[in-house]
Amino acid sequence: VQLVESGGGSVQAGGSLRLSCAASGYATISKCLGWFRLAPGKEREGVAAIGTGGGSTYYADSVEGRFTISRDNDKMIVYLQMNDLRPDDTAMYYCAADGTGLLHRSYKRWGQRTQVTVS
Repeated sequence: VQLVESGGGSVQAGGSLRLSCAASGYATISKCLGWFRLAPGKEREGVAAIGTGGGSTYYADSVEGRFTISRDNDKMIVYLQMNDLRPDDTAMYYCAADGTGLLHRSYKRWGQRTQVTVS
């Protein structure tokens, strides 16, 4: 079972990035997929999560209206479209699987991370 993130990078404030997380080794993912981030000197923050069918989504207040999470269950990929990026969004971003909402302790599987830098 593996989660592999991609799509991170450096962007100027106001720009956009799309993160992807491909899951392998799963027959299906029956619980939420989520994105979390960790910035220097801050606690891990739940950014966005999406339920099994994609009908339920959860967002941190800090990204509501700017970020959109989606999932492709056939391809076993979860995406995070990030628009209007701000310097405060700079962090390591982690994909996670098999959890509940934005409760990071509930997630069983974690990706390796991808860096997002906004200047």
